[in-house]
Amino acid sequence: MDKTILTSRLQQLGRHFPRTPINLEQNPIRVAVTGAAGQIGTFLCHFIAQGRMFGPYQKVILHLVELPQAEGALKGLIMELQDSAYTCVAGYVPCLDTMSGFKDIDAAILVGARPRGPGMERADLLQANAKIFQAQGKALDTVAKKDVKVLVVGNPANTNALITSHFAPSIPKKNITAMTRLDQSRAMSQIANRTGKSLEDIENVIVWGNHSATQYPDTFYATIAGKKVRDVVADDKYLNGEFITKVAKRGAEIISVMKKSSAASAAAAACDHMHDWWFGNQMGGYVSMGVITDSSPYGINTGICYSYPCNVVNGEWKIVEGL
Repeated sequence: MDKTILTSRLQQLGRHFPRTPINLEQNPIRVAVTGAAGQIGTFLCHFIAQGRMFGPYQKVILHLVELPQAEGALKGLIMELQDSAYTCVAGYVPCLDTMSGFKDIDAAILVGARPRGPGMERADLLQANAKIFQAQGKALDTVAKKDVKVLVVGNPANTNALITSHFAPSIPKKNITAMTRLDQSRAMSQIANRTGKSLEDIENVIVWGNHSATQYPDTFYATIAGKKVRDVVADDKYLNGEFITKVAKRGAEIISVMKKSSAASAAAAACDHMHDWWFGNQMGGYVSMGVITDSSPYGINTGICYSYPCNVVNGEWKIVEGL
């Protein structure tokens, strides 16, 4: 097909993906997913293969990382991905160790971790998962590209991101982030349901702190179609109480109903986080990201991973100041 005609057709298709630039000349992005055949990982791999993370025109090579005991599940995942005939995928690299899985990657989504069960808080996972992220940090430090973007999803995400960064000293701290985008999405969804307004009209919802029951979903700067959320909702008691609890404990609520952790919503949030980190946050206003800084924004101590409102330009996040 003539390139001019192809570009025109892609631009027409691009109306369905307005946030993603069209570039037909880019090389494939090598993206690693740990725990690829797990509950979240399976959804995530299909979402990435569909173009949800890097856009419908960007080729990807999926580095699918699993434990040796999950080799059969990994083979089955690749078979299903192949049968889905995703045109965004330029290749699959199945791996049973992180040293081969992280070789020359451009992006990593660290999902693989012990999942939370009924009655467990995220802090209960710390001891079990610390060794996992120590090993992953060392592998990233050794074989990944030095400008790799690393998103930690496995809980407790902020602590695991800090552990990963500590054991990957050659990778800039700014390149390792923790996911609080799921909490932001949950908060936006609660507001949309409460007001009957469209999600597309909601901007600048912020999640401060940690992906845990102690987080603070902030609506004081949020707007709906340009109007202050707090004026539209007109119920401070709800926004200062039930709303905060609902967002912070939504994961536990889902576990109590499904008897397993969130999966598709977590994978969708990971795609949104990485997409906006890669291309810039062109929709939805501020993006909430768990980041590690050497300064003390808003009086928060250095040396921890904390969720702030961020803007992203040219692949670089910057904490929103002056709020």
